[in-house]
Amino acid sequence: MRVISESRLASVLSGLPGTPRVVAGGNFSTPWRALSVLDAAVPEYRLFMLNAQAGVPGREGVTLESPFVGPGMRGRDNLRYFPARLSRVPDLLAQALPPDVVLLHTTPPVDGTLSLGTEVNILPAAIEQVRARGGVVVAQMNPRMPYTYGDAVLSLEEVDYAIEVDEPLASPAPRPPSEVSRVIGDRVAALIPGGATLQLGIGQVPDAVLAALLSRRGLTVWSEMFSDGVLALEKAGALEAGVPVTASFVFGGAELYDWIDRNDRVRLLRTEKTNDPALISRQHALTSVNGALQVDLYAQANAARVRGLIYSGFGGQTDFIVGALHSPGGRAIIALPSWHPKADVSTVVPRLAGPVTSFQHSFIVSEQGAAAIWGHDAAGQAQQLLDNVAHPGARDELREAGRRLGFPLR
Repeated sequence: MRVISESRLASVLSGLPGTPRVVAGGNFSTPWRALSVLDAAVPEYRLFMLNAQAGVPGREGVTLESPFVGPGMRGRDNLRYFPARLSRVPDLLAQALPPDVVLLHTTPPVDGTLSLGTEVNILPAAIEQVRARGGVVVAQMNPRMPYTYGDAVLSLEEVDYAIEVDEPLASPAPRPPSEVSRVIGDRVAALIPGGATLQLGIGQVPDAVLAALLSRRGLTVWSEMFSDGVLALEKAGALEAGVPVTASFVFGGAELYDWIDRNDRVRLLRTEKTNDPALISRQHALTSVNGALQVDLYAQANAARVRGLIYSGFGGQTDFIVGALHSPGGRAIIALPSWHPKADVSTVVPRLAGPVTSFQHSFIVSEQGAAAIWGHDAAGQAQQLLDNVAHPGARDELREAGRRLGFPLR
């Protein structure tokens, strides 16, 4: 690995042939400085990221690519969306979308190694593909990045060039949960068995679920990501001692980043491991909690599209739902408010108008109640969704529409 100036990096990148495909760290660990240097040096390129945040280059000559669309790419005319379960994205890079450049956000060197810090995800797979093709791996080294273990650790030989920056890491804006989120969180927590293994995302509902679990004991974490709520569980003594907190990326506040820094209690693994349904199914009572934009009376969930247009993607939802259903004592839970306040519409609809993200869940939960899905016939599922999940103001219309679909709804 050679540590070089930004002007020297620009010179290296300007010599790339053709229209290179660039994989950059996404979510909340984007190497913004390295990406800016590349964007100024390379006239045309393809940018592949997961959950890209605001600030992604959108000029002519840049083609955006993603299997999970974040706010930085959402609605862009130059976006190519590739439907894929997150566990299969490394295969996508190995087969259909081979990369030429990888941009990383890492720690400075420690004992001949770097750490990917808060985001591992698909990056190890991307590095392997680029090195096999003779491409370029660039690290943006930041002393504020926590050093994490597991698949986050890279040898210096895996990186070609590095630049040095000193920039704060992204953290979620503090936002107390709404009353609806708090009620949903309590309802979901009541469905989580003792000694469960948890998978949750980020947001008001997952935060509320974790807050409702602080008095539990013997919990473990095997998740695609985790945030500040997991540290709160650790402080409260709710997590099983000696069992690593396992995930693929982390997003939280400064205290969380301090906690994961050189902490062998935390293990960040590549996506092929964290999101492998077979490995997920081996975890005890894996309880998967995911959100949705809509559910219908067939107990199908849409978590990816709004008015037919791609909003996000499959992400890890399908991987974890399948894994949870095969885990001994596992449960797959979909949680959502019964009413969408911005659109002013019911989130329970008679039948989804577009593609389905996931189905065959264990429970679907709103602030109205919980519908038990698994083990009930289709008519019973629809009745429970009508009675326990749908907003009271939508139930009459849903009942009539459900009857037209052939459900004998009361």
